[in-house]
Amino acid sequence: MTYHPVSSELESAACPVCEAGDVSLVYDLSPYRVVRCLACGMSYLSPRLNEAAMLRFYEDDRYFENGDLGYTSYRQQEMSLRYSFRRFLGQLKRRKLTGGSLLEVGCGYGFLLDEAKPYFDCRVGIDFSGAVHSAKDRADRVYQGNLDTIPDGELFDCIILVSVIEHVHRPVEYLRKLRQRLRPGGNLIAATPDVDSIFRRLLGRRWPAFQVVPEHVAFYNGATLSALMGKAGFTPVIRVPYVRAYPANLVVEEFNVWPGIMSRLGRRNVAFPGYMVALCGLTTGTAHS
Repeated sequence: MTYHPVSSELESAACPVCEAGDVSLVYDLSPYRVVRCLACGMSYLSPRLNEAAMLRFYEDDRYFENGDLGYTSYRQQEMSLRYSFRRFLGQLKRRKLTGGSLLEVGCGYGFLLDEAKPYFDCRVGIDFSGAVHSAKDRADRVYQGNLDTIPDGELFDCIILVSVIEHVHRPVEYLRKLRQRLRPGGNLIAATPDVDSIFRRLLGRRWPAFQVVPEHVAFYNGATLSALMGKAGFTPVIRVPYVRAYPANLVVEEFNVWPGIMSRLGRRNVAFPGYMVALCGLTTGTAHS
């Protein structure tokens, strides 16, 4: 669903990674535009809905269930989300990136937090939406609001953001703020749709991540996500495989993609390897400089 804003809610944006302003047009999604930074190759939305206007939708308790923006029904994706999260957490364990305390940013109903129980001693979630209260039984603690809602001094060994960073207006500042919430030696893991994936190349402007406008304000690939994390102080940055699954009927209903094939599969999970890019940024030395 596309929200049509009043002019005062729109703003032009510089590149969220390198802050350059010279761009080429990728797609006109009027009143929004997907542009590509000529300096670093980052793809992002400009003009875009300003952050204050966008927060109204994120704070709406209906964001995850048939709100004016957001998900038609996040709960209907539970099986496919849990499948994706289980595989992802297994990849993290194999790379020795689990253990200790976890903060999930944008936790929604807490499906990832629930799946993370075997991998972390303490699991904490935060989200703007009131949907976070449904995660209480799936986590040790949950918070509703921005990062300042988390009590001062509460630090974590791992922070995970799945399908979150593409929503963030000032991502360098945001990741630096998250870095201050990590213990020395901790890690931050971000997963987001890959703008260089074969699916985006095949689907063009029909790529599902472009359909989630104006919520998605940035479109990353491995290089631009790595540059962002490096600029925020995470080094080294390593890639982690992430396989995203969707219910087949959702692929048709939400995005009208491959209806001839997907409609025959009903609600079965369909895995899309390579649809997402996931990177882990490590902290070295003192994390709170």
